Amino acid sequence: MTRIIGGAAGGRRLTTPRGARTRPTSDRVREALFSAIESWCGSLQGLRFLDLYAGSGAVGLEAWSRGAGIVTMVEQDKKTAALIATNAATIGFPRANVIATAVSTALAKPPMAPYDIVFLDPPYPLTEEALAADLAALAHNDWLVPGALVVVERGSRSPEPTWPDVIEDIRSKKYGETTLWYGHAATPSS
Repeated sequence: MTRIIGGAAGGRRLTTPRGARTRPTSDRVREALFSAIESWCGSLQGLRFLDLYAGSGAVGLEAWSRGAGIVTMVEQDKKTAALIATNAATIGFPRANVIATAVSTALAKPPMAPYDIVFLDPPYPLTEEALAADLAALAHNDWLVPGALVVVERGSRSPEPTWPDVIEDIRSKKYGETTLWYGHAATPSS
């Protein structure tokens, strides 16, 4: 299956995995997501963007097309991770940082440098407890710069994510069967 990616990528086509294992973020939700991100930070220019449970990589690649300086995409399924690398090369981003491992494994140790924006789109079967553990690892293993934006995409019937104590719930926005939950990482007190 192919999808169009917008932004500065000029409407290029991405390939998505066949079957129901991957549930790509809809174009409407993706556009709303990037509108909210850009209103929060002004521009993605040079920012570090982390896409967890990346699927086809459409969200991470959109971030890159909009100027993100570093984009890392974590996808557990090795075939799907290879597809992300192919999609990245298709839009002219051949050095995309694609990590083929479970999100919990990736987050178990600190990154080389923290991220400004993190997007999580876990599969529906992922339990709320597992999502909470991933959010806690993200927050407590130095994955976030102070003031980082963290966005979780879940089904509209899912409860609010359990944010760790260092991520403040900002707001949520529902788009049909999808809800985006926004959190803000704490900044050090002066």
